[in-house]
Order: sequence, then C-alpha cells, then structure tokens
Amino acid sequence: MDRGTVGSAQSGRLRVEVREEGPSAVVTPAGELDHHTADLLREPLESCLDKGFTRLVVDCSRLEFCDSTGLNVLLGVRLRAESAGGGVHLAGMLPAVARVFEITGADAVFTVHDTLEAALGD
Repeated sequence: MDRGTVGSAQSGRLRVEVREEGPSAVVTPAGELDHHTADLLREPLESCLDKGFTRLVVDCSRLEFCDSTGLNVLLGVRLRAESAGGGVHLAGMLPAVARVFEITGADAVFTVHDTLEAALGD
C-alpha cells in the first residue's frame, strides 16, 4: 500500500493529516472539530477530491469533539464524493463523536467502520 503523506494542517485545537493509502485518501483529524476549526478539515477533504480521490476515509480515532459545523463539512464532502462515484467512510469514532452522529441520524448516511483497518479493507 502507498503510504505517501499528502499534507497536514494545524491550529491550536485541531490538527489534520492526509495520506494516500492505495485508492483512498486517509484524512485524520485530531482534536476538536467546530465552527472555528471546520475549514482545517474542509480544505484538505476538498483538495483530495480535486486531486481525483473519490474514496475518502476519515480516521476519527483522534477526533475528540464534533459540532454541527463539523458535521456539515463531512456531509457536504460526502455529497461531492458520491456525485463523483465515490464516498466517505468514517472509522474509529470515539463515543462522544459517535453520539453526535447517532442523535442527528448522520450515521445512517455514512459508511461507518469500527477501525481504520476495516475501512481500508472494505
């Protein structure tokens, strides 16, 4: 598998790493995803789509918090990925983040995996 690093972005509350893993772009946000940090995730996700990756895997194992703004970033990117014939897979959500997806029903529109390995193997 290709494990080339594509890039990273950082603020005091959110760090986002991006790497290529075979046909997928793996995006790993770490910290808090909210109104103030949403663009730090939106920009690399959209950049991956612009580069031709239609299968995005978001490794949520280090995402500690996600509010409605963060959720909207993921929903918007999902629509764009699906219109290009791909999708967004979420992996390894911590309980607090998973709860936001459950409460809003967003877990029903994403492919959710327990682990990153499971998402990459799907």
